[in-house]
Parts: sequence; C-alpha cells; structure tokens
Amino acid sequence: MSAMSEPKPGRPPRAVDVAAAAEVSIATVSRAFNNPEKVAPAIRERVLATAKAMGWMPHAAGSALARRRTSIVGAVIPTLDNEVFAAQVGAMQTAFAERGITLLLSCFNYDQDQAVHDVQAMLARGVEALAIVGEAHRPELFAGIRARHIPYVVTYSHRPDSPHACVGFDNRQAFHTIARHLLDLGHESIGVIIQPTAGNDRVAARLDGVREALAERGFGIRPQHLCEGEWSIDFGRQSVRAMLTTDPTPTAVICGNDYLAIGALLEARAMGLSVPRDLSITGFDDIAISRQLDPPLTTMHIDNHEMGRRAADYLLACLEGGQPAATPPLVPTLIRRGTTAAPHH
Repeated sequence: MSAMSEPKPGRPPRAVDVAAAAEVSIATVSRAFNNPEKVAPAIRERVLATAKAMGWMPHAAGSALARRRTSIVGAVIPTLDNEVFAAQVGAMQTAFAERGITLLLSCFNYDQDQAVHDVQAMLARGVEALAIVGEAHRPELFAGIRARHIPYVVTYSHRPDSPHACVGFDNRQAFHTIARHLLDLGHESIGVIIQPTAGNDRVAARLDGVREALAERGFGIRPQHLCEGEWSIDFGRQSVRAMLTTDPTPTAVICGNDYLAIGALLEARAMGLSVPRDLSITGFDDIAISRQLDPPLTTMHIDNHEMGRRAADYLLACLEGGQPAATPPLVPTLIRRGTTAAPHH
C-alpha cells in the first residue's frame, strides 16, 4: 500500500483508501461488494483482498471486520407464516446461541429481488455465515456471498449435483413416494394442488416427482387436474372444487403441503363427499394439526428441527476453520393416516 493511500493515524480506513490502494475508483469498490457480478473477477478479488488487509467493509460492518469477528450469522427464509420454517430457525437459534452467536433473520416472501436485497444488507452488516432456503435464487445472490468468502448452506433442498452445500431432502423423491403410495392403492386419475413452481426449485422438483411416478405406470396429470397457487387453506378449497366439477374427476389429490390438503379435505366434505371413500387426499410437512383432523391426514413427515440443527452445525464447523463433509440428506417419512384408501368403484 502506497504512502498516499494509507489512512491517517487514528482514523479508520475508508472506501477512498481502499480505492487508492487497489488502484480503482470508489465506484468500483462499491460494486465489488454490492454488485460483484458487474466487476471483472481479477479486479474484484484485488479490491476484496485490499479491503480485508485494511480492515474495511461497507457501513456498520467495518469496525467488526477490523476485529475480524462479528458473531452474527444470517438466515434467509421465504416466510414465517409456515411453521416448518419457524422450526428450522428455532433450532438454528438454539445452536448459535450456545456459541454466543446472534442469528439475523430475513423473510423474502418468495420474491427473488427481495432475497438479493436482504442478502446484500446482511453482508454489509458483516454476517459471518448464511443459511438460505432453496437454490432458485438470482446468480448475483450467490456471487455476492462468494465474493465475501463466507460459508453458506442451502436448506430444504438436496441433490447430488448441486453446486452448493445443502442440508435438506430430495423433494423429487419425496413426492415420487407419495404418488407411488396412491398408485399402489389403485388410483389412476390423480390431481395435484401445489404452490407456484416459478422461482421455487423445491416445488418444481416435487411436481417432477409426481409426474415421474405416474409416467412409470403409464399415467399423467390432466391439465384440468393441476392447480398452482398460494399455499393456503382457501386455495386448497377452491382447487379441489374446480377439479371435482371436471369429467373425469380425480379419485385422489396430492397437495404440496398440509395447508392445501386441509382445504381440500374441508371442501370435499362440504360438497358431500366422504374422504377417503370418494376422494383420497395427501399433504406434506406433517404440521401439528394434520393428525387432529377427521380423518387424520396422510402426509409426509420431515424433521425440520434436525434440518436446522444440521445447518447450524455445518456453518459452525466452517467458522471454526474446519472443512466439514457434505451433510447426508434427510429422508422424509410417509405417514399413512385416514385420508387415503383404495378408490371406491
């Protein structure tokens, strides 16, 4: 670092000092941190290395970087309305608190632009590691994380060829298992009510799993038997009513989560149908109320607390200088309850 680029004694380094030392403009320094994909890799690495050597980072994180630790980890989830994500966050919070680490939380509400903004804001505050739900994010989100050289993990997704460290389960295989359960009972006309697949790798994989299982038996999903929309009880009700006014009607419905399945069950009964005699229904997640329904819901159980704990353990190992092995996938369990049976002829 040249003499002219050195900050004055007693004054913390500033962006202008980093720019001078790295021989770039102040704007380039800003882009290297906030929009890393817009900076040539060699220049970006030079800026980041210079900033690290000087102990500088944008905004409030600068002084923390000078100390080399912030003891803050971020978790980026789509919503807190769904108890499955709350369970993951709760387990992570417990694990990090035991190590004196604060968990910073963001909910991006299934908005990819918001997810990028939230991650950039967390990085600017000096988070030391990140846990992010799902892989289907904009490239600049992961580029920004890698530019800071901090560990991160993707949760709720797990596939062997993923470029990311993953802690989750195989969504495609999970819904292949659900569909196969209904096929083995004798169902041939099966409807699907699912969350939007656009921008959601987990849901897209689930729908692929259903299609693959049906195709293996020579069946498919009729267009009028596929409904994509918000993951709510209301949408479950609307969707099953629409399906049951088609010809032919499905004898079973696979729902993308338990909320959709609860809606389907309520509406089927409101229409005078008997579940599972007239219609079999499956959910996913095994939320607490699913076993209290009448009849109790056939669904898939996933240990969300364990997922959060494994994600935290992986990040903690990275923060302690280790290189943890890939985390094996969790295996969802099909819980056969009272909403599925052989079709009534």
